[in-house]
Amino acid sequence: MSTACPICGKPVETAFRPFCSKRCSDVDLQRWLSGRYVVPGGEEDDENPLSEDINRE
Repeated sequence: MSTACPICGKPVETAFRPFCSKRCSDVDLQRWLSGRYVVPGGEEDDENPLSEDINRE
């Protein structure tokens, strides 16, 4: 287990794990929300196929 905050490198606080503070937790969240962090995916995502109900009327 990592003992350093992934944002600033300070020791991790249990209440904010894996971060050291609410601030670093918020920095990480903002990076996800702004698109700085992206989980790569293929053109067709076999794990989450489109529902066939979408085209039904």
